Amino acid sequence: MSAHNPPSSSSCESEKQTPSLEAEIPHILVVEDDPEICGLLQRYLKRLGYQVSTAVTLAEVMAVQQNAPVDLTLLDLMLPQEDGQTICRHLRQFSDTRIVMLSALNDLRNRISGLDLGADDYISKPFDLEELGARIRAVLRRTASPVTLPAADQTLQYRFDNWLFEPAKRALYAQTGIRIALTGSETDLLLIFCQNVQRVFPREELLARMHGEEKNVDSRAIDLLISRLRRKLSHQGRQLELIRTIRGDGYIFDPDTIRS
Repeated sequence: MSAHNPPSSSSCESEKQTPSLEAEIPHILVVEDDPEICGLLQRYLKRLGYQVSTAVTLAEVMAVQQNAPVDLTLLDLMLPQEDGQTICRHLRQFSDTRIVMLSALNDLRNRISGLDLGADDYISKPFDLEELGARIRAVLRRTASPVTLPAADQTLQYRFDNWLFEPAKRALYAQTGIRIALTGSETDLLLIFCQNVQRVFPREELLARMHGEEKNVDSRAIDLLISRLRRKLSHQGRQLELIRTIRGDGYIFDPDTIRS
């Protein structure tokens, strides 16, 4: 990764809350405090045709989100105020934006932590701009054409074990009526399970269904995604055995009852 004629800090900050003016053009939010990297990413992403906004703090991130929908957030982990993990947690509470984490921390623990918080991908610094562009396109493809929603199924619902799942809203509703937001990947995975109850899925098949022909997908991605989904399907802190591990074979979705 290298910068050419990096902008000054002020030139980067001047676009912190740029609204998305054309809904059909993907809107990317860059959350990065290094003005050189921020400017490099702005120029590169704009050259690829994206709308770009920038932010450094959680307040700025929320302001951008309120001004216009954000399709994808590039989120640095090491920030001067709230760290990237804190911002990721907040985003997952109110936004369906895809999240790609950027970090100089390349150990396995940090990658797992980022993915477990709800990030869709994790890229280590220094990174190659072309690889970053390919990762962004791959994540946006999953958003643009999820396995979830054929046009005729916008009102599709699934009810199982006191849960209501509405794929179009990316939401689970508990029996109490509490809404639990799902990420795009969690929605896609749960829909696969709901459409294939009591079928054992090898990890490789779930990876293929979720990521298609994409390369460089961590084989642990499905394990981490299932771990997140299990926690959201927990009841009063107790994880129910709705998604069971079949040792040596994969995973099975096994509710007591299900109806759509």
